[in-house]
Amino acid sequence: MACAMIPLDEQQVTEATGPLGKERTLPALHPDRKEERCFVPYMPPPEDSSPAQVEEYLEHGKFITEDLDWLLALPHDKFWCQVMFDESLQKCLDSYLRHAPRGLDPSSLPSSPAVADMQRCVHRAVFMTFLRMATHKESKESFITPTVFGEIIYDNFLFDIPKILDLCVLFGKGNSQLLHKMIENIFIQQPSYYGDLDEAVPSVLQVLDTILAKCGLQCEGTTAIEPLKLSSHGRPTAMTMSQQDLVDLVLYLCDTCTTIQAFLDIFPAACSTFQCHSFLNRLASFYEVAVPDIEKAVRKRNFDDNSLQEDLWRRVCHARRRMVEMAHLLLQHTCLQPILEGSENIQTFVEELLQHFTTFLPEKRFLSDYDEQFPIADDISLLQQAFPLLDETRTSYLLQGVEDAWDSVGRRRTQSRPQQTHSSAGLTGQGAEGGAGAWGGAGAGAWGGEMGIREPGEGGETPRGAEAMLDTPHKGDNGAACTISAGELESLLTHIRDLLPDLGEGFLLACLHQYNYSSELVINYILEDRLHPDLDKLDRAMPRPVKEELPPVLSTRSNVFDDDEFDVFNRDQVDMTRVWKGRRKGESVRDLLNDKQHIAEQKERYLTYETVVDEVIVTPSESGAVYNLDDYDDEYDDTYDVNQVGANDLDGDANLLNRRPFTIPQILRQGGRPQMQEENVEEGEEEDEKDSAVKRDQFVQDPALLRERAEARRATMQHRKGYRPEPARERDVVGKPKGQGQSTETLLDRRKKEAHKSRGANHNRRAMSDRKRNKGMIPS
Repeated sequence: MACAMIPLDEQQVTEATGPLGKERTLPALHPDRKEERCFVPYMPPPEDSSPAQVEEYLEHGKFITEDLDWLLALPHDKFWCQVMFDESLQKCLDSYLRHAPRGLDPSSLPSSPAVADMQRCVHRAVFMTFLRMATHKESKESFITPTVFGEIIYDNFLFDIPKILDLCVLFGKGNSQLLHKMIENIFIQQPSYYGDLDEAVPSVLQVLDTILAKCGLQCEGTTAIEPLKLSSHGRPTAMTMSQQDLVDLVLYLCDTCTTIQAFLDIFPAACSTFQCHSFLNRLASFYEVAVPDIEKAVRKRNFDDNSLQEDLWRRVCHARRRMVEMAHLLLQHTCLQPILEGSENIQTFVEELLQHFTTFLPEKRFLSDYDEQFPIADDISLLQQAFPLLDETRTSYLLQGVEDAWDSVGRRRTQSRPQQTHSSAGLTGQGAEGGAGAWGGAGAGAWGGEMGIREPGEGGETPRGAEAMLDTPHKGDNGAACTISAGELESLLTHIRDLLPDLGEGFLLACLHQYNYSSELVINYILEDRLHPDLDKLDRAMPRPVKEELPPVLSTRSNVFDDDEFDVFNRDQVDMTRVWKGRRKGESVRDLLNDKQHIAEQKERYLTYETVVDEVIVTPSESGAVYNLDDYDDEYDDTYDVNQVGANDLDGDANLLNRRPFTIPQILRQGGRPQMQEENVEEGEEEDEKDSAVKRDQFVQDPALLRERAEARRATMQHRKGYRPEPARERDVVGKPKGQGQSTETLLDRRKKEAHKSRGANHNRRAMSDRKRNKGMIPS
């Protein structure tokens, strides 16, 4: 029997084993104490309600619930032996976390009531198992040392960061408080999970970068891991990728955002770890770049099934809302909450919060969506109350930036914004007491009792539809839509002016805008004279403001190609023969060579040089000025006009011939033989010069002879320097056997071999090859 008040990890148990019932003493946590039981893996509910698949699922789910109920009914020591040493149990639990339907999956709403009941039973049994696995103390007698408990769950991979994330997204609805205590106890008893979480955050950021890369996008704040390839411009985008790739991308984005938001909502202590990696700034940049592109692809692409397009749109809107909520959770738990709690460094947290808001200003779409769910003006109002020294200029700048963000996205801010609701505790009645008892010291029997665990989809919040931030007109307090079309606006104006024709359209437009475009409220307040003070100041006969028409873009554009031959905006006709797509049709090398158009173009230019005449007959009727005959050049120098240049030279024709003898061209000679005597003389002189030259022996000499000559030169050089070579002896580098000692000569030979070993073998092949080539040993 186990000793009382001793931790389970220190207990020793005596059991009878074998056919003879021989007793032996084992630690309480020992593999031999594990029961032989096979836990089957989880199988998700069937998408279609065929009888065969429904029956198979029900039978499979019955096996899982019976096995898990048997496990939960085990005593404390038996339970932990089964958990630590039964691999089939861990595979069963992991399969549920991996394949269990999430909130937006079609299988989350089973068509058959029997399938829904079985899914609820399996869901409850799995959660109860994880809840007991995360508890190190069930009662005063049944507990594990906290440090040992942390080592057990960490070393046996009973919990890890991916499992904790799946637990939050699967069981967070309605059980947030219980799940928070469970995860908090895991992180307290084993702080190593904080290090694992710190290493997991870059993986989450890598998911965002992967989605951007699939869409052909990139955030401004991120740096590319590898250089941009030349072929990257042709990679697919959200509009050009295949339909299946787009579906996978949207599912990937929706699942990631839902999981991270659920984890941060249930375990706020992880927000500081995420902020250490600048997760908030990366999330805002990702939202601004990726969300509009994915939304455009889902709206404008043609899908074979309209229901698929609606499902993708619902998931995109759901991901949008979850990303905005993630940003709010990070700001709330890292900045707002310390400010409201009155921490010591309140000024540091105020500055950090304002810096985050300032960083959001360039992200117009993200800022407007964030302000729609969590008004920034309310946060700044809280800051002004908690920190009166807040700079009003800076807050005014931020609020103006929020207004500009709404204007830039072309949306109108609503008067009443929806308030954020957080999930409440999921345990009610006896179930809540049982859950508290499990953490506060209830007996082991509490695990077998009924606990009011809320299933996905129960209660006030449903994971489908209600959580999605659909892009529909927002509703005011009176239920009227705040954004309406032009036709609906004209109908409202006509309806009011039929009853109140003396009022101007401009005044009525201001009233409709003030009261969320409710014609009934406008008429009621006008008749009762209870209009808003701002409306009372307006002229009731004010006409509708004239909308200024913007100048056309073509008239105000400026381009370097304006008024060229291809400017179709300023030219009525364009030479289409000079415009073609791809390679010009009919163009070939032969046609290019046969095209003599350039010769005809140059012919007229060269014809002008042919009109050269020696005499021009001037008729009496023509003036000499036509041929420049009357021009008088006053600058002409006639000093040397009477001199005969070259007349008095002494050199005659004979001297000119002596300088260079006349030679008959080779083509005019007969038989190809020289005809002039001077040529024969010159050839004879050249032959004499060749004979008188030293004849060089082009034969390659014997390498052995060359080595002897080199050795002789080396010996001569050494003799001049006074070097006396050592007497020739055979080097001995082997020496005596080991242990008998070595002679001095052997040690010197070994040292010389080590110092000069680079001269031999293959260490200087290039040098020796060059040397042989220079000596003529190797033909070049």
